[in-house]
Amino acid sequence: MPARRKARKRALEVLYEADLRGQPPIEVLAGYVERIAQPRPDHLGYAVRLVEGAAQHLDRIDEIIASYAEGWTLDRMPVVDRNLARIAVYELLYVDEIDDAVAITEAVELAKQMSTDDSPRFLNGMLGRIAEYATR
Repeated sequence: MPARRKARKRALEVLYEADLRGQPPIEVLAGYVERIAQPRPDHLGYAVRLVEGAAQHLDRIDEIIASYAEGWTLDRMPVVDRNLARIAVYELLYVDEIDDAVAITEAVELAKQMSTDDSPRFLNGMLGRIAEYATR
C-alpha cells in the first residue's frame, strides 16, 4: 500500500474514532500518535497533517459536503463515508501538491475496502462535483 494511502487510512481511523466518541479530532490524534509503536512510520507526518487540517477547517468542509451530498445529510451518511469525504475535501481545497483526481481516487479506493457497496460511487460523484467547485 502506498505511503499516502496508509496516511489517509490512519487519518480516517482518527477521524472515525473522534466522530463516534464526539471528541475533537486533535484530542484523539494525540492519543493515537502515542499508541503507534516505535519507530514512527514514515507516513505518520502526512496522517497528522490530514487530521489537523480537516479539524482546523471542519466547519467549512462539512458545509461543502452538506451542500454537495445530494439527498444526504451529514448525520445520515455512514461514518466512514463522512470522514473519507472530509479527508478528500481537505486535500481538494487545501493541499496543492495533491492532484484532485488522486484525492478522489484515494477516497474511492478506501471506501471500496472499508465501507458499503454504494459508497465508492457516492463519494466519486460528490467529490467530483466538489472538485469542479474548487477549481472555479
